Amino acid sequence: MRAAIFRKAEAIVVDRIADPVPRAGQVLVKTLCCGICGSDLHAAKFPRQFAAVAQRSGGRFEMNPDRDVVFGHEFCCEIVEHGPDTSKALKAGTRVVSMPLTITERAVQGMGYNPDVAGGFSEHMALAERMLLPVKNGLSSEHAALTEPMAVGWHAVQHARLTADDVPLVIGCGPVGLAVIAGLKIKGVHPIIAADFSPARRALALRMGADIVVDPAEGSPYTKWAEIATPEGYDGSRFAALFGNGPKLRPAVLFECVGVPGVINQMMLGAAQWARIVVVGVCMETDSFEPFFGIARQLNLQFVLGYSPEEFADSLHHIAEGMIEVAPLITGKVGLDGVAGAFRDLANPERHAKILVEPWR
Repeated sequence: MRAAIFRKAEAIVVDRIADPVPRAGQVLVKTLCCGICGSDLHAAKFPRQFAAVAQRSGGRFEMNPDRDVVFGHEFCCEIVEHGPDTSKALKAGTRVVSMPLTITERAVQGMGYNPDVAGGFSEHMALAERMLLPVKNGLSSEHAALTEPMAVGWHAVQHARLTADDVPLVIGCGPVGLAVIAGLKIKGVHPIIAADFSPARRALALRMGADIVVDPAEGSPYTKWAEIATPEGYDGSRFAALFGNGPKLRPAVLFECVGVPGVINQMMLGAAQWARIVVVGVCMETDSFEPFFGIARQLNLQFVLGYSPEEFADSLHHIAEGMIEVAPLITGKVGLDGVAGAFRDLANPERHAKILVEPWR
């Protein structure tokens, strides 16, 4: 089969690789479309760093920079045939999505960075039958493929311990931040404040559910948060804090959705007392922050990654039922021959948010 291959940590090339053969409990699927993720861009730009950090963290990703790898973990597919020991509950021709992993016996293998298992930038894959979710309600394959990135945001929101009184602030409005905004909208926590330097991303944030957007080049998002969260008659003095006098600030929950060194420290400097900071952006580099600001303000710093099977299924439901409008996120489509160019194009946030790869295009 044909695939877009990241070859020897140097370049993306289109070549033929062996067709996958479904093993016990697996089905062979035809890849209809697959999104390009920011993690794919990072893995291609810093492959040895990506592989080393993944290995040190316990092997969450199994990438080997000295071997060919087929990226792609945000996909929608069509069942072609069933392997041995499958129930065949979903018939051939059924469109499906799946968490980006496959299962052989009791072994779980991640897809997208694994040199032994091709990801979605290929014509076919072998997926675990037990992980398949049918695409229903006439939902398009393109929209269904965004289940995975939307699940990342939903997971972060689910684990933020939100209350109705919280005022959320999302720093970074790339695909991760937009998914968090969509999740906050579903939760009904308002007003949602979002910040990004890119005008195009700020516009997308409003479409996805943000109530207020901030350009950090023109004003502090933390100042804007304070304007919204401060009640009339609030006394910010230490005396008032000590004795509990007067009305209180609404609670702050901040989502870090950039994944660049220095952002966590900036957020700790800007956060209000008792704020909860949820780190969603995947930073693969060494970072540092000043603990005293977290201590003095008694901040809560929480890290999240991925999603549960239930959160993944919830996200497909949210898209299918129109609770998340994902169409604005899709800004381009390419075939396998266009993958290398798409990786370059995604460096411009004014031009693209999400490019889908259609292997049969």
